[in-house]
Formats: sequence, structure tokens, C-alpha cells
Amino acid sequence: MSTYEAAGVDIEAGERAVTLMKDKVARARRPEVVDDASGFAGLFDASALLRYRRPLLASSTDGVGTKVMIAQRYGKHDTIGIDLVGMVLDDLVVCGAEPLFMTDYIAVGKVVPERVAEIVGGVAEGCRLAGAALVGGETAEHPGAMGPDEYDLAGAGTGVVEADAMLGPDRVREGDVVLGLASSGIHSNGYSLVRHVLRETSLSLDAVLPELGRPLGEELLEPTRVYSLDCLDLARRSEVHAFSHITGGGLEANLSRSLPGHLDALLDRSSWTPPAIFGVLAGHGRIAQKDMDRTFNLGVGMAAVVPSGSVDEAIRLLGERGLDAWVLGEIVQGSGQARYR
Repeated sequence: MSTYEAAGVDIEAGERAVTLMKDKVARARRPEVVDDASGFAGLFDASALLRYRRPLLASSTDGVGTKVMIAQRYGKHDTIGIDLVGMVLDDLVVCGAEPLFMTDYIAVGKVVPERVAEIVGGVAEGCRLAGAALVGGETAEHPGAMGPDEYDLAGAGTGVVEADAMLGPDRVREGDVVLGLASSGIHSNGYSLVRHVLRETSLSLDAVLPELGRPLGEELLEPTRVYSLDCLDLARRSEVHAFSHITGGGLEANLSRSLPGHLDALLDRSSWTPPAIFGVLAGHGRIAQKDMDRTFNLGVGMAAVVPSGSVDEAIRLLGERGLDAWVLGEIVQGSGQARYR
């Protein structure tokens, strides 16, 4: 006899997962969220936008790539959702947009309620850190397409920015200064190369390397720093011309996207020391510097372009929020490229 359960879909487990995640999701709310009794849609009171003169809605979508495979191998699922929020909502803040709400989508080979609740709990915590609401999501069971311990997650976010306050290349001027904002580690890019290094070497996720002082698996799963509130606070309290979220492609490729065509960002590699994990990967994997540069953030998770007269104030304000920042480079005449000296 054929049934949905015989096909590998456990409806009761899905319902239990929803029950377990409710309290976690409730922590990621904003006053504008309106409850939909049916649960089919997430509602957000758009009258909140009336305080803007010309509100522009900003949207972004992303996933966390193959970092999920490290989480699955190591059996740690409560922070991968924070990574998702960092990847999605910190893209919004680059143009100066305040993140409003987010939705997520989780595909699993088999619904394990406690595991799904841990994943969604991480998403909710990330939204709380970003000041956004988690207004809805979906968990889909894909037996046969994915193994019972496999899962993947993606999300989409919406934010708003006043049209005349939008940040970006048009505001950048010669003589501006580039600030580096410290990353919490690898964040969520480059994990295909990380996994290649693990396959090609004897490194174990349980290994406690002297450079790290904790198991390699914990280091690789350090959650992405969520910069949204830090960047918004800085833009409110000091003058900022542009931000750049340093994700896939590394510092040079991403920062170049925030420059006008006639200016370059000249970067000083000696201005910071990358976290130890990058040296571990480069050494054990024999990765050339050029490949490190275009794969990883190397310790710079976000960059800010500010007027030279705002540098000290900006570094102080970020420091008050517990975020290390430093002078990374300067804006000079050029052709729209970020490059090292």
C-alpha cells in the first residue's frame, strides 16, 4: 500500500518541527509584523513607510553554500542560520537600507524536528541581531533527492532606504578613506576550497590546532558577523559614502563594485593581520596568495568608505559597538578597481 509516509515524507515530524521553532521565531519580531491566522503569508504593516519621503525597497536573496556540509559533518546546526542572515541582510545595508523582514526556505532529506528547530532558531537569532523580523518560511522534505542527514537553506530579505540617503559609488570621492571592519572568521564563502583542503590533507574537524586553540570544526562553523545594525548606526551618526560586503570574490572584487569608474581603492595589506584560520588553510592546503585573495574575506567582512575627516570618529563609533575597524586604504584616481599597493 502506497502512502506519503512510505514515500519518505513524515507529516507529523514536520508539524512537531513547527511547534518546536515557534518560541525561537517569536524572538525575531518587529512592531510592524501583523499575524496571519492562516499562516500562509507573512504580513508587514507598510504604513511604517509613510515616515519616508521617497522610500526605496531593497531586496536580496542568498544561501550559505557548502558550509552546510561542514555543519552536517560536525553535527552542529544552531548557527548556520545566523550565516544565512548575514549573507542576505548585510547585502541590503550596503546601499544604506534598513532590513525589515526576512523569509527562509529549508530543504531536508528527512525532517528531524529538533534539528530543523535548531536551524530556524539560528535564522531567528540572526534576524534579531540585524533588527529584522522573520515573518515566515518553509521546510520541505525531499526523500530520495537528499540523504536523511542532508539539508540546505536559503532566504530572502527586504529592506528600505530613503532615496536621497542611498549609499554607493556616486558618493565616493578622491581622498576618501577605506575602513576595514573585522570579520568573525571565514563567514560563508570559500567552503568548497575548505572542503578540498580537508579531503587532501589529514586535517580532522575534531583536531585542536595550536594556532586556533579549539577544534577545527568549531572554527569553521564560527557564525558570520551580522553587520546591519553596526553599519546603520555608523551611517546615522557619522558620514559614510559607501559600504562593501566582502563575500565571494574577496576584498578586491567586492570593493570594486562600490567604486565609480574613475577612482581606485588602494589597499594596504600590512594594515591588518588575518585571523589564524586563513594561515592554517593556506599552509595545509598550499594555497597561493592570489587564490586566498579571491576566495576568502581574509578577516575583512565589510568595508566602509568615509571622508578623511570622519575616520577617527567612525573607528570610535564602531569600537563602541564591539567591532574592530582600521584604516585599510585610500581612494585615488584610477579605473574603478580595488587593488593592493
